[in-house]
Amino acid sequence: MAASYTGRVSREVPSPGASRRSDRRPGQTIRKVLDAGLEELRESSYAHLTMRAVAQRAGVSPASAYTYFSSKSALVAAVYLRLLRELPLHTDVNDTTKTRVSATLRDMALIVTDEPELTAGCGAALMADDPAVTPLRSEIADEVARRIGAALGPGWPRAVKSTLQMTFAGALMTARFLPYPEIAGQLDEAVNLILGASVA
Repeated sequence: MAASYTGRVSREVPSPGASRRSDRRPGQTIRKVLDAGLEELRESSYAHLTMRAVAQRAGVSPASAYTYFSSKSALVAAVYLRLLRELPLHTDVNDTTKTRVSATLRDMALIVTDEPELTAGCGAALMADDPAVTPLRSEIADEVARRIGAALGPGWPRAVKSTLQMTFAGALMTARFLPYPEIAGQLDEAVNLILGASVA
């Protein structure tokens, strides 16, 4: 199972013998591989992305790269998770609930829309039938739920939160096919419908 980037040392420590040499700086290696994966994806495409090329760019052995990311799908999903975690939280009480939630959904769904190959790669990776992606999808879902909950504030029913999460998932998938202004507008419309006209 691939370990995901958390900003700290990987939560899943490879077993002894997973690579030819023990990695004494796993956090640094993970950051290098994620950075290299993002650069490769920007310069090439998801279809042509290879772990060997990523490892070479990162300055690590292919075995080291595979220790943390057992497939390119897992790597790209981890890249998206890191980008997601770097986004600001929208929790300013001086903004309306709709403003905070709309900003949160737009940020998360449109984080890669200005880079077509990255958008396509993230969409394909997250939908891949790859066991290594499963734990990353769970982490992404947890992060999405946390951000939506923070933007909403207390007192909202669970159904509202889950509907917003599904709205985000749909926006992420359609980001490959629709221009930024159209997605942003549709997200704002969805938030208005979900939260209700009576909510500021």
